[in-house]
Amino acid sequence: MDFISNTIQLLYEWGPNFMRGTIATLQIALGSYLLGILIGTFGAVGKIYGGRGLQLSLTVYTTLIRAVPELILILLIYYAGTSLLNNTLEALGFDTVDISGVAAGIIVIGIVQGAYQTEVIRGALIAVPKQETDAGIAFGMSRIKVFRRILIPAMIPLALPGMANLWMICTKETALLAVVGFEELALVTKQAAGKTRLFLEAFTVAMFLYLCITLASNVVFKAVEKRTTRGHPKLDKQ
Repeated sequence: MDFISNTIQLLYEWGPNFMRGTIATLQIALGSYLLGILIGTFGAVGKIYGGRGLQLSLTVYTTLIRAVPELILILLIYYAGTSLLNNTLEALGFDTVDISGVAAGIIVIGIVQGAYQTEVIRGALIAVPKQETDAGIAFGMSRIKVFRRILIPAMIPLALPGMANLWMICTKETALLAVVGFEELALVTKQAAGKTRLFLEAFTVAMFLYLCITLASNVVFKAVEKRTTRGHPKLDKQ
């Protein structure tokens, strides 16, 4: 009973803070995920169709990002990236900029996500049977139209499971931003636990909120998967 009453008291005092932290987590996660998809799409296309120099550069990028722990990358990109940007602006005669926490979080995690998205999308593009794109070219479609109207719709169902997993990872990676002072769900939980001394209750609330995000995400991805696999007999049966 003490646990329940303490949790109710915690939510009464810190409920708005938890909600703001959850919203900030979702903002950073969604923004960085979309940025990761953008980077990953260009990265996958570059790895498959680009020249040798571009392919080598993208290979170095994806290998380096996936080899180094995310926490180190976040600290490196945030501090070194911000310093490099302001030093460059000063050298060019411009005023320095103060990047907001949400924007910085989106950029940092988006760069990390982009490396993983590149490999997921590349694998899905390679898995599309070549006969499908050859048929489009035979009908007189340009390569851009083939990519947009044939290749992308065919590869989305193949990439979706990996992309769904990356979204789940992205929502968890936002917690790492607490080390640089971003007030998202993890940092709010730490603050609430520290001030109220209700550690078990605070982290239980955070766990429940992360679980809600995961369950809601599962529903969304299931709906997207059902829609994108229509007309794919093999995928419909899975």
